[in-house]
Amino acid sequence: MERLIPVEHNTTPPNFIKNIMAEDLESGKVKSVVTRFPPEPNGYLHIGHAKAIWIDFTLADEFGGKTILRFDDTNPAKEDVEYVNSIKEDVKWLGFEWEELRFASDYFDEMYERAILLIKKGKAFVDDLSADQIRETRGTLTEPGQNSPYRDRSIEENLDLFARMRAGEFKDGEKVLRAKIDMSAPNINFRDPVIYRILHATHHNTGDKWCIYPLYAFAHPLEDAIEGVTHSLCSLEFEDQRPFYDWVIAETEMPNVPRQYEFGRLNLLQTITSKRKLKMLVDDGVVDGWDDPRMPTLSGLRRRGYTPDALKAFVFETGISKAYGSIDLKTLEHFIREDLKLKAPRTMAVLDPLKVVITNYPEGQTELLEAENNSENPEMGNRQIPFSREIYIEREDFMENPPNKYFRLFPGNEVRLKHAYFIKCNDVIKDADGNVVEIHCTYDPETKSGSGFTGRKVKGTIHWVEASQAVPAEFRLYEPLILEETEEDSLEEKTFMDMINPNSLKIVQGYVEPGMKDVVPQDKFQFFRHGYFNVDPKFSAPGHPVFNLVVSLKSSYQPGK
Repeated sequence: MERLIPVEHNTTPPNFIKNIMAEDLESGKVKSVVTRFPPEPNGYLHIGHAKAIWIDFTLADEFGGKTILRFDDTNPAKEDVEYVNSIKEDVKWLGFEWEELRFASDYFDEMYERAILLIKKGKAFVDDLSADQIRETRGTLTEPGQNSPYRDRSIEENLDLFARMRAGEFKDGEKVLRAKIDMSAPNINFRDPVIYRILHATHHNTGDKWCIYPLYAFAHPLEDAIEGVTHSLCSLEFEDQRPFYDWVIAETEMPNVPRQYEFGRLNLLQTITSKRKLKMLVDDGVVDGWDDPRMPTLSGLRRRGYTPDALKAFVFETGISKAYGSIDLKTLEHFIREDLKLKAPRTMAVLDPLKVVITNYPEGQTELLEAENNSENPEMGNRQIPFSREIYIEREDFMENPPNKYFRLFPGNEVRLKHAYFIKCNDVIKDADGNVVEIHCTYDPETKSGSGFTGRKVKGTIHWVEASQAVPAEFRLYEPLILEETEEDSLEEKTFMDMINPNSLKIVQGYVEPGMKDVVPQDKFQFFRHGYFNVDPKFSAPGHPVFNLVVSLKSSYQPGK
């Protein structure tokens, strides 16, 4: 298969944001490009963030600019240092380095002063309405909202109440600070949005210094302005918030004026990216953690065996545009296959073992056979694998009463053992319940692989592992976590658990070649006829590796279609 895109993806394809940056530099509107990647530390990064990270860092780098890694840590009730550390690890794993590391909490003092400025200008007021009351009086898309009865408090009273909010005189939810804009505005984001709330919670960075915290929509533009961000890039769901973003910058009189630009986010079918839903999966024990290989988190994809190169190739292919669309999982799988096909050694593993005794092979004898490590990449060299009288094959590679056009092993039939000999089935051994537990075969020593034998041909080739030196291994086989090929937005939070695939994980016990006894976590292999596998870093133990299925060998994906 011809590669669709270059091997390296350190540039972005032509896109509207790149054009804007080039024009801004040429016109002198900006002196240099400054972007930021601003995750909230309330969960692990997921596949959608990979696109955002790539866009922010790559575009800035193309123009000789810089990218700031900033944690939007404005809600201590949901944030944790664990998430901060995982985000740093994920960004580095993708191959990006930030020039500055910042936290929204670094700017809490200035944010507070900018809020006071709004109050003094008559642009903000302290409201006593509850969250439910604010929601009920907000109006709809066709009906205007209602002014709060506390909207016309004097500037002096608002300043006093806001200072008392900071001093901790009030309970959570007892009061909020709202921007004072227009309750009849067509854009609901302009209907006196809440910009500060009371929250008596210890912050991971500021401890108990604060008991009031800014809302994200207010804090985010201030952070961008303080840091000198020139192009604030985000996904399309923030487009309606851009007017409020600009309002905050203007009304708080920030000297730096960043601009927000939106792009189409990454939507994968059968994939959950809502942090709330992902956290439910973790908290309810549906998965074994944020890094479960079924999770679309970057740590989950890494543990499963995905590579940074594959993810960057994937987001390169999806491009940067205003378009909204959903992408089939097969597209993502295509790029990991493309990345691994020349990198991963090809070896043999038996996932559902059936013993074969080769009755005419000398007892006690073992020979070493030559096998290439990757037929498409000769530079990976060869290895030697043992062969003896007893081997394991896949149970599905034998049938006692096969259908037509079944070319694998059955009584009287002859097949080739990969890298070895022709064998012919002569006898079947069953247990008391009639289950096949062993088959007896004979081999033809003249048919050794690589010997040039042309005396006859066989239609079937099967893989195997020599029994006496085989390494016991666990294999974790994955299917999509969500049953139907549907978009996440159509999955209700209360019912999406009903869509969980009960067969998303299947664990089987089998064997791998003896040369794999010393594999280490994150080693990747192609197992003949099964797919690409990764050594699990969480459950593998010395002498007993655990392999995660990265992706099967076959795909119906067609590049460019």
